[in-house]
Amino acid sequence: MTFVEKHDLFGCIQCGRCTGGCPVTVRTPLNVRRFMYDTKNEDLLSELAGRSEIWDCTTCFTCAARCPKGLEPLEVLIGLRGLLIEEGKVQPTVRDALESIFKDGNPWGMPRAKRSDWMEEFDVKVLEPGAEETTDVMLYFCCTDAYDPRVMKVAQALVKVLQKAGVDFGVLGDEEECCGSEVRRLGEEGLFEMCDEENVERFNSYNVKRIVPISPHCYNTFKKEYHGLKVPVQHYTELVAELLEDGKLELTKPLEKVVTYHDPCFLGKQNLIFDEPRYIITRIPGVDFREFDRCRERSLCCEGGGGKMWVESESTAERLAEVRVADAAEMGAQVIAVACPFCLLTLEDAVKVKGVEEDIQVADILELLAESI
Repeated sequence: MTFVEKHDLFGCIQCGRCTGGCPVTVRTPLNVRRFMYDTKNEDLLSELAGRSEIWDCTTCFTCAARCPKGLEPLEVLIGLRGLLIEEGKVQPTVRDALESIFKDGNPWGMPRAKRSDWMEEFDVKVLEPGAEETTDVMLYFCCTDAYDPRVMKVAQALVKVLQKAGVDFGVLGDEEECCGSEVRRLGEEGLFEMCDEENVERFNSYNVKRIVPISPHCYNTFKKEYHGLKVPVQHYTELVAELLEDGKLELTKPLEKVVTYHDPCFLGKQNLIFDEPRYIITRIPGVDFREFDRCRERSLCCEGGGGKMWVESESTAERLAEVRVADAAEMGAQVIAVACPFCLLTLEDAVKVKGVEEDIQVADILELLAESI
């Protein structure tokens, strides 16, 4: 199958809605519509793949959501990245991340044996393959939650919340490996296929009713991109909302703060999970909840997805996460609540760049819950 056929490029009507909606066009040279047009000429693919702006795409899905023909322009940019991957012409940070996933099951260069160190202080059941007893929930803690010192606090908060609610859950421990979401978006199709096959075989060997990931990136990959997975997948916000609705989780400690919510692209516009996070936040006593002007389907990308955690940007313009923080400050928000590890890291960094650490806190919804139970 040719590049043109794979991406249905002749189906593009050049309306420009992809570029018009793309959040990074305001700060980079990326013109998605132009790539959709130019890649019809396969003689130009090598030249197009060499343009630095193909790495500016965060794969947020806005272009696909707005395309009147049902195309996914972001996949064209991922395909061009794949051409560079095949030739080994990628940034060292990308190369190292991919090699680390292949060797150690995570992109951070950390040893497999350290993956579950974050839960040493907790009494958590480690699941066994083929166990006769059925466990309700398999928790999946992504590589960032497992290894990043800041984000692992979110994983710990989830354990506290579920133990408080009496949920029957278990974890994979050091058997857990990278989901491969960012692998695919960096263009490494072969390595993603390996992640898909190995994780599906692993997950299907456990006697569990559902898999609950923390990261929307893992959630999206398990739900939409894996092949042969027999266990249903829920995001943690869906599970927690269910617990609150059923009266299994009681929130008693008030949080007297103005809170807004940043919709992660991979949870919101890609999977239409908008209501559950808001339901959870508004159930916390004392919260004054306020919406961003750009929210839900129109939420502004933080620029953490699409492998951007490992890609050095050439643009010096204000990052979208900084715009987001400025918007939060303007509305008087004291807390920006998130439900994604990448959003947490990019927005916290933006708070520091803006110099508003004393005024605005970035916290995962799980951290707010853990304070309220």
